[in-house]
Amino acid sequence: MDSVEKGAATSVSNPRGRPSRGRPPKLQRNSRGGQGRGVEKPPHLAALILARGGSKGIPLKNIKHLAGVPLIGWVLRAALDSGVFQSVWVSTDHDEIENVAKQFGAQVHRRSSEVSKDSSTSLDAIIEFLNYHNEVDIVGNIQATSPCLHPTDLQKVAEMIREEGYDSVFSVVRRHQFRWSEIQKGVREVTEPLNLNPAKRPRRQDWDGELYENGSFYFAKRHLIEMGYLQGGKMAYYEMRAEHSVDIDVDIDWPIAEQRVLRYGYFGKEKLKEIKLLVCNIDGCLTNGHIYVSGDQKEIISYDVKDAIGISLLKKSGIEVRLISERACSKQTLSSLKLDCKMEVNVPDKLAVLDEWRKEMGLCWKEVAYLGNEVSDEECLKKVGLSGVPADACSTAQKAVGYICKCNGGRGALREFAEHIFLLMEKGVPEYS
Repeated sequence: MDSVEKGAATSVSNPRGRPSRGRPPKLQRNSRGGQGRGVEKPPHLAALILARGGSKGIPLKNIKHLAGVPLIGWVLRAALDSGVFQSVWVSTDHDEIENVAKQFGAQVHRRSSEVSKDSSTSLDAIIEFLNYHNEVDIVGNIQATSPCLHPTDLQKVAEMIREEGYDSVFSVVRRHQFRWSEIQKGVREVTEPLNLNPAKRPRRQDWDGELYENGSFYFAKRHLIEMGYLQGGKMAYYEMRAEHSVDIDVDIDWPIAEQRVLRYGYFGKEKLKEIKLLVCNIDGCLTNGHIYVSGDQKEIISYDVKDAIGISLLKKSGIEVRLISERACSKQTLSSLKLDCKMEVNVPDKLAVLDEWRKEMGLCWKEVAYLGNEVSDEECLKKVGLSGVPADACSTAQKAVGYICKCNGGRGALREFAEHIFLLMEKGVPEYS
């Protein structure tokens, strides 16, 4: 994460020594922060996520998948769905991060090498961005490492800036932690309480606690940033809920963060409905896509027992499981797997069959899940309420989904996706027998 730090504003060179993308000419601002002559415009509020490619800890951490979504995707989804920003930007020096940002609908500012060093601060990168975007009046600097951010938080902060006249607003979380002074040999040999009286230790419910920055976002008006501040002027904090205050750089590791995101993260504008049907592509999802031929020319395929268990668990929870393939698979071979699932093979139009099954069961699209891995699955993946692909799915399929499994096709991806469904539905995983 880029460090947030005060400092003197400095001029920077054009990123990569080339003209900025869409850089407008400098215009005279009016009293409300608008641009042009005689026409007042509302202040331009831009979301800016800083995501350089270098990382001392996890390589390309900003696009590493967290709960099936690139890390930066969680905050981009929240920013775009909030509807309060005139523009949403990612400032990066890396091609892969740029591609992911564009997939989620953000614009990209290619930052220069001068502000992409380990020693560079957030302020350095934000000032560079403003130098190339004269239209921006207010910057909402959102940290990519805060995956439990929700649009409602951003909407309330935008109101504080636009309607209540604050110059800067930053996020905090309330903590109930007793602090003590540090023991330093030769300086302080004993510790002392800093925020409590040990003789009268308050109960948690009797103590308001203290406010700490959680690093989720820093909103500031342009004039403050140009003076070298992200916090200043008429200043306020915005208190976030503790369960939404996840910073994987500071106080949480990746597996724990995934569980927190699955429980408290923001998954889109529409609330996910109860999943009642899961359709799985056979080749490359249920199987690893390999086909073996015996001496008597019979087709042989293999699957992972974990995936068979996943199907059984889904059925026990009341979710219908059906299989589909565009290939003319042998139904006799598939029936020998004893999965007891309805299936269709040699399907030229998977979406048509999926829609037919949906109507047959009387379901809306939000009640359908789909696990696919090929270009032919793309439209199905985009249409359903919950979509997933194995880790080794083609890039087209990966771009169309909400969840990318850690497991490959035929190697536990179906079981993993089943558990993902249970978590999102807040169901316990049924016992397998």
